[in-house]
This record gives sequence, C-alpha cells and structure tokens, in this order.
Amino acid sequence: MTRKQVYFAGIAACAILPSSAGAETLQQALEGAYRNNPTISAQRASIRVAEEDVPLARAAGMPTVDGSATYQENVLTGKPAPSGFFSNPDRQLVGQINANVPVFDFGGVRGSMNAAKARLEASHFGMNKTEADLFSAVVGAYMDVLRDEAVVGLNRNNVDVMRYTVKEADDRRRAGSRGPTDVAQAEARLALAESQLETAGARLISSKEQYLRLVGRAPENLELPPPLPQMPASPTDAVEMALANNPEIASARVQRTAAAYDIDVARSQAYPRLNAIGGLNQYDYLGSLEQGTGPRNGDRGTTAFVGVTLKMPILDGGRTGAQTRQARAKQDVADKQALDAEGKVIAETRSAFATWQAATHVTDTAQRGVNANQQVLEGMRAEVSAGLRPLLDQLNAEQELLNAQVTMLTARRDAYVAGFALLAVMGKADAADLNFDQSILYQPTVKAD
Repeated sequence: MTRKQVYFAGIAACAILPSSAGAETLQQALEGAYRNNPTISAQRASIRVAEEDVPLARAAGMPTVDGSATYQENVLTGKPAPSGFFSNPDRQLVGQINANVPVFDFGGVRGSMNAAKARLEASHFGMNKTEADLFSAVVGAYMDVLRDEAVVGLNRNNVDVMRYTVKEADDRRRAGSRGPTDVAQAEARLALAESQLETAGARLISSKEQYLRLVGRAPENLELPPPLPQMPASPTDAVEMALANNPEIASARVQRTAAAYDIDVARSQAYPRLNAIGGLNQYDYLGSLEQGTGPRNGDRGTTAFVGVTLKMPILDGGRTGAQTRQARAKQDVADKQALDAEGKVIAETRSAFATWQAATHVTDTAQRGVNANQQVLEGMRAEVSAGLRPLLDQLNAEQELLNAQVTMLTARRDAYVAGFALLAVMGKADAADLNFDQSILYQPTVKAD
C-alpha cells in the first residue's frame, strides 16, 4: 500500500476511530457543503447577474418598438380662419407606434456582446475557484473533527491509565513497597491528563462547529477519507497542471480578452450609426370638429411613415477619446493581473507541493516515534514493576507516548489537507472533479460560448 492508503492505519489498533455502514463519508460532506453553503450560493447568484449582461448587450442591436397614447383637452383655442375650412378641436386622442431597427454601428454591439460573454465565462471560473476554496475548507474541517475525536479518545484513555496508576501506587504504598512521593507524582499526572482531556474536548467542539458552518449539518460518525487521486510526481508536473487548469488563471485570461473587446466598443462611439425607423399614428378628435372642417377634413384618421436616420458624432468634448484611452488602460491592468495570477499560482503550487511532501514525510517519522515510544513504555512498565526504575520514569514514558500519538494524528491530518490543497491549486478540486451526483451540479442558464 502507498502512504495515502494507510491513512490513520497506526491508530486503528487503538479502536479510537470506529467505522460503520452508517458513517458519513467525505464525499457526502463535500456534497452537503455544495448544496447548503451560503458562500457558493452567493457565487451562483453573481453568475446569474453576469448572465443577464449578455441579453442586455444584445438588446442594443435589436429592433425596438414603443407605443404611446395621448388624450388632451384644448382649453384655449385660436380663432378659425375666415374661410371656415379649418376649426380647432376641443379634444383629441392620438395613438402612436414607433419602430427603430439598428442597421450598422461599426461593431459596437458585437463588441459589447463578446465582452459580456467573456465576463460570464470568467464568472464561471470564479465559481470553480470558490468551489475549490470551499472544498479545501471542508476537507480541513472534516480532518480536524477526525483528528480531534482521536485525540479526545487518546486523552480519555490516558486519564483511565493515570487513575489506575494512582490506585496501584496507593495500594503499593499501603503494602510498604512505594512511598508517598510516587502517589503524589501519579496524582499530579492524573490532574495533567484530566486538563489535557478538557482542552482536547474544547478543541473538538470548535472543530465540530466549524464543520457545521461549512457543511450545514453536524458531523456524525465520520468515516476515514479515501486516498487522494492524481497526485503529481514533481513540482514541475504540478505547475504544468496548475497553469493548464487553475480557475484563477483562466479567469484572469478571460478578463483580459473582455478588456480587449471594451476597446472596440469605445472606438465604435466615434463612428456613424445607421438606423431604420418607422411609425404609425392613429388620431381621433372625438367629434369635437365642426362639420366639414379640420386639418384633414376628417374627425379621425391614420398616418404612417418609414425612413432611415444617420447619426454622426461631430463634437463630443473628448468623451470618445477618453473612453478609448480608459479602455486601453484597463486592458493593460488586465494584462498585468493575468501575469500576476500566473506568478501567484506558480508560487502557491510549488509551496503546496513542498508542504504536502514534507507533511507526508513527517507522518513516517511520527509513526516511527509512536512505535519507539510504545516499546519504551512496555519496557519501562516491566522495569518499574520489578523495582528497577522509579514510577516517574513510567509516567514520563506514558506522557511521551501520548505526545507522539497526537503528533502522528496531526501529521496525518496535515498531510491529507495539504494534498487536497495541492489538488485545488492545480484546478482539480471543483465540483466537476469530485464525482458528485450530476443532478446536483449547478447548470448555467446562459452559455458563455
């Protein structure tokens, strides 16, 4: 078996971490966070905001139709012409429908749509980053609960051993084979063991509360985690995977593309715009014209028109030039941010690989320490029982074994969490990579491509 497959194997003999068919798995914890955590829900809401930018940009290039209706009472009217042909209506009702069809705008609408789609794609990568960050936190909380439950078990067992040692020392004192100093030493170690148990219990409560906050439910009978898959063989391999898959890098690159489209949009403001127009008017004077008179010799009628408009910017006070320069400056910012993201991810990947590798090596040395301390304690108990060593030596050996076991638990927890963090920075820890049930995966309403 590999080092990953023997996770917590050294503790199994202590019967501290039982597993059962009803245990909760790490996969279930991650799915629970994916369903319930408000951070990821907020990120999905931000994607829905970005999705609406695409139809908003498209709307600027689509035909528009608007209508209006006006009713008015003419409280003051001029005198009719002497010929009597015209008369002023006392009231009128006018309905209008106007249509506007954009024909040509030198790529302004197309650029706006491309920029909106690019930013929507960036928001998808942002959600992947949020997922990876959340899942890394869940793995940490999950492993903290496992570790702290094991530490509480070790400390509880240590309290039982110290109580037995106090009783044994007292019995031997009564029999004359031990002095009161041995009893006092045993009682002092019992007090230390009880305080360590209280501290471990408080830490376990804190870990469970963190788990509850992230996952949305309290941890119950957590199962040991599965081996970590697809671990890189070298930091170079890890960096290559991160550069190809890390969502933070992908988001920065897409934001750079969106900034380039913004330049095209700004430039288009300096060029003419051609629109087709049309309208339909329905008027009715509601019987308020004198018979045989009126602007069109009729109490009601319909008019319509079609045409084109050409809008040519001539002087805008430097607005278009400023917008273009601003867009170019923003693209320069996006270029630098993309480079910074790559450098940041490379550094994080190398650091995560080193941390994972070091933590894995620490677990090996910690296991050897536990084995050595167990042998020391067995020998020390035999020598103390034979009267060859003082009881204090046995008590010290008991405490050293406990410290070694806690160190091993912490090292194994750190190695697993560091390994998952390495997967996350390589872009291999979002929801699509964790074999979730397809029915719970978030599906965007608007595609970015």
